[in-house]
Amino acid sequence: MRRVIPFIALCGFTIFFAVTPAGSEGQQPKKKEKAKVDPDAFLPNADVLKQIETKTAQLATKIDALRKDPKTHDLLPDVEIYLRGARNIVRFKEWYNKASGQWTLDALDRGLERAEQLAEGKSPWTTLEKRNVLRAYRSAIDGTAQPYGVTYPNGYGKEKDRPWRVDVVLHGRSATLTEVSFFNSHNGSKEPPAEQDWVQIDIFGRGNNAYRWSGEADVMEAMGAFYMSEGLAGRAAGPSHHSVVLRGFSMGGAGAWHLGLRHPGKWCVIGPGAGFTTTHGYAWKEKRELPDYQERCLRIYDAIDYVENARMVPIVAYSGGDDAQKLAADNIENRLKVLKIDAMTHLVAPGLGHTFPQDWFKKANASWSKYATESRNNYPAKVSFVTYTLKNRECDWVIIDALEKHYEKSQIDAEVKGAGWVVATKNVRAFTLVGVPGGNGARLTIDNQNLGIVPHYGVAVVKEKGRWKAASARNVLGGFVFANPPEKFPGLQGPIDDAFTAGFLCVAGTGQTWHPQTQKFVDAKIKSFEYDWAKHWRGELPITNEYGITPNEIADKHLILFGDPSSNFLLANILPKLPLKWTKDEIEFDGKKYKLSDHIPVMIFPNPLNPKKYVVLNTGHTIPSEDYAKTNALLFPRLGDYAILRMTPTAKDAAAYEVATAGLFDEFWKVEKK
Repeated sequence: MRRVIPFIALCGFTIFFAVTPAGSEGQQPKKKEKAKVDPDAFLPNADVLKQIETKTAQLATKIDALRKDPKTHDLLPDVEIYLRGARNIVRFKEWYNKASGQWTLDALDRGLERAEQLAEGKSPWTTLEKRNVLRAYRSAIDGTAQPYGVTYPNGYGKEKDRPWRVDVVLHGRSATLTEVSFFNSHNGSKEPPAEQDWVQIDIFGRGNNAYRWSGEADVMEAMGAFYMSEGLAGRAAGPSHHSVVLRGFSMGGAGAWHLGLRHPGKWCVIGPGAGFTTTHGYAWKEKRELPDYQERCLRIYDAIDYVENARMVPIVAYSGGDDAQKLAADNIENRLKVLKIDAMTHLVAPGLGHTFPQDWFKKANASWSKYATESRNNYPAKVSFVTYTLKNRECDWVIIDALEKHYEKSQIDAEVKGAGWVVATKNVRAFTLVGVPGGNGARLTIDNQNLGIVPHYGVAVVKEKGRWKAASARNVLGGFVFANPPEKFPGLQGPIDDAFTAGFLCVAGTGQTWHPQTQKFVDAKIKSFEYDWAKHWRGELPITNEYGITPNEIADKHLILFGDPSSNFLLANILPKLPLKWTKDEIEFDGKKYKLSDHIPVMIFPNPLNPKKYVVLNTGHTIPSEDYAKTNALLFPRLGDYAILRMTPTAKDAAAYEVATAGLFDEFWKVEKK
């Protein structure tokens, strides 16, 4: 029987609900946790479970009432997080601490209290009443409320003209991490240390994912929500945008390494502790050969490939001398020495293992403070920036708009000279320079080609037939967006997993697939994605069917289409503009034919209905479900931009498959020539 996706019509909009199967950064972590933890380790007694059930229902009722009042919507996520946390700990039976039951009741009480205050037009948690506070934002990815913690120093809010340093802190991996445990660490009961002279944002990061994919988006969304909330509270002069320290330990160190070096213009200093900076040698110790498309996609998150960006952001790293994860910093340090880049301080604690004790934290913090005091110059005279993908494309006043080839080293070295710029590029096809060195215009030279005087407000340039030419930024990006054939551009560059870093909507077919095995595969794939998204990415899968989708959703979201042209008419509608032929007998792709009865295509491609967004066929994240319980270094793409899968269902996994072919599209969304 086909699974039916229920929906409710509300105020002219159609809202769909997905059904999901049930089932700190500490400066001195305890022993390394095992990957698997008994979810029933501290199952509360029947009375506590009943109290949780009752209070969950009460909070849900209050939130439903608040949703009817537009005045409460901006702060509603600050209430919703408590409901989501309570539901998740019950749904997944995540009773990992003997206090888990009481923590859940406490969270529900705080949610009920906030709901009542918000109904009265009050929000004391935004007024610095508590120095340690839990906040939240509504994610643009799936509409869920996602938490973050803020700890304000004691002087904050009193010295109105002081620009405060802001620390973005990434927690380490914890097999016992839940929303509820995160809430408990930001329950308002803790006072900041007297010596804390910075605002601290503790990132939840959607769980344990090394701040990849939607975990990376969480860091950026939480930061944006924090600065916006400070502005709304009249404290915009408080937190500095130019004195942001990115730091973390263990998995948080891994996140600080890759986010710090991939986005060097956002931080005044990065402070990674331990972690990992490469996939090879960490996710597995033995030599491993990966398919080319997987190997190239490692360059999205392997921090070692971005080491030259240390020219733009200093590094103050910490390692225990006997910690195996010291290799993370050693990798970076050794590469910097070869490149003769003097931008890293490596603090090593002799004889210590995987721990970051307070005395060593103070030493690291002294260095971070020095860089924060100097703050970051947002218009440095020189910019030297390396990337491998348009996923990360900017540093200060340089923005890359197109590459010649993804996952190959791309570099811009730009320098202000007098009243002009001198730029050298590698593997770059278009870029934008923001601002102007001086005067009413600027002289621009790129790769020894003199473009003359360009406008004083900056310029966008494109390379055509080996020559650079100036254009408006609007025309450049518009040319990429509406190009025919389509071209890769920022936010539309793949691979498949990239679709789940921005707003997306799954669209299931309601008709019958040409072959029953296809339907079984698709149903299993949706069910698996629902579970993984809720359990491992701490979200709620946005899902509808092809009859429920609205024009606004087509305009605003990436569409993830499940089914075949027989079962999903939206898929059938766009099929003529996709790079494959698909009939009831066979799939034809890249000059080869595959029997449809046991094959299915998956891919990412510009949506023919809206070329500014993706369409994805028949898959969620391409990461195997079992890998989430292993090291988070395994959260790399498995299928590139496209694949034809041979379905090999088993009794345990109806969505099992073998790869018949897979790979990456080129910059014009065509199969790369071998």
